[in-house]
Amino acid sequence: MRKIFLALTVFFILVFGLFISCKQSDSKQDKETIIKGKVTILVDETVKPLIEDQIAVFESTYNAKITLVAKSEKELLQSFLKDTSGIVILSRPLDSTEIKFFERSKIKPRVTKFATDAIAFISNSKDTDTLVSLKDVVSFIKGNAVSKIKGLVFDNPNSSTVRYLTDLASVKDLPQKDVYSFKSNEEVVQFVAENQGMIGVIGVNWLLQPTVKIKDYLTNINVLNVEGLNKKSYFAPTQNNLAEGTYPLARDLFIINCQGTSGLGMGFASFLAGEIGQRIVLKSGMLPASIPGRKILIKSRI
Repeated sequence: MRKIFLALTVFFILVFGLFISCKQSDSKQDKETIIKGKVTILVDETVKPLIEDQIAVFESTYNAKITLVAKSEKELLQSFLKDTSGIVILSRPLDSTEIKFFERSKIKPRVTKFATDAIAFISNSKDTDTLVSLKDVVSFIKGNAVSKIKGLVFDNPNSSTVRYLTDLASVKDLPQKDVYSFKSNEEVVQFVAENQGMIGVIGVNWLLQPTVKIKDYLTNINVLNVEGLNKKSYFAPTQNNLAEGTYPLARDLFIINCQGTSGLGMGFASFLAGEIGQRIVLKSGMLPASIPGRKILIKSRI
């Protein structure tokens, strides 16, 4: 009887040990690395199409699952500081207050610039004037009467485009009169395509990579050429003008990683700044942070 008891005891010890070993093995397999695992990334809604393309290629290359959450800039920062996700893509770096917030948690934000974007002004195709002066836009935002601008249309009152232009005009808030805001860049395109006299303010990414929902509306809008402050020339938000620094509403894009570990966020940031990610930026019509190299094949005979 004693031998049977000892045999059963040994058996259960072995089974328990095997169970623990399997659990540890599964835990190691599920552990997030720079190219494997699951992560959520907060993304500025104005550049959503570009990041969707980047994620699709990254996931097809690595054993990774990235959940994209697109919001306005203010909403993103609120979620980011509440630790909804440790990774965010913004059209500006963190300010000193935000950096100190993470330093108190002993986390050093890793900031990677990966592209230069543009804010675009659009109008109805029936409006004959395709030029707009940034001086007039700033004057309008300050509340001064400008006959050429009947109204501005934004994607969201908390958007990065609103923050960019209010900073430019040195005001805290937009004027109450003749300013419209919706919930997305798609709604801005639709509204401007259906209404004359309005100037829409959107991320150029939505024009370069339109969704099915707005593709048909693009035939009914003009992309305006913009005259910078204290300038006398007008420039369109093209890749060439971004490269030459002549378009006055250019802005850099950053991926900011505050995971505090060497996780998938670090891997995705490296991907964005690497050759494949930069080629995706180049193909999108934006300006890559570093121009991908071109291989030239020289043949001795044709």
